[in-house]
Amino acid sequence: MSKQRIRVADEVWVATALLHQQHPDRDDFTVSEITERAAEESSGGSRPLRPGFVVHVSQHCVAGKAPNPGRYRMLIETERGRRRLFRPSDPYHPERRGGKTMPRTEEIPFEYRDLIAWYHSEYVGAATIPIPPDPILSLLEIGKSLRATEAADTLVRRLREAGR
Repeated sequence: MSKQRIRVADEVWVATALLHQQHPDRDDFTVSEITERAAEESSGGSRPLRPGFVVHVSQHCVAGKAPNPGRYRMLIETERGRRRLFRPSDPYHPERRGGKTMPRTEEIPFEYRDLIAWYHSEYVGAATIPIPPDPILSLLEIGKSLRATEAADTLVRRLREAGR
């Protein structure tokens, strides 16, 4: 990234977002691919990544893992060693509730700020995968229809008995 100071977690998000933009046909990327992309952006690869970058990609930014120590929800582990950007509909560890999911626009270098708009309009906006119904709520709906049927059956039985 440029010489402007950027948080390591935000650097992880930017590198991953750039990969998603560059490869829209791919769902996820390896930890190594994210690390290599960040290294490319880091002064053209001439400046080494800061310590902690890989642990951020592997642990600190991963929404489904217990926070250690941060509560970032910037990435999802799709399978061991693979990551993609977090979407608001994704599951996450309960202790990460309220954790940062993307950089604040003013906290990343100017040349990457268009990624924020892309994330909202294309990445999150393109996620039209339907969320499966909650099984507990489905049971409640079944219960309602059973109660309604039972009430109707009781009424019919009472009317029949009254007619005898």
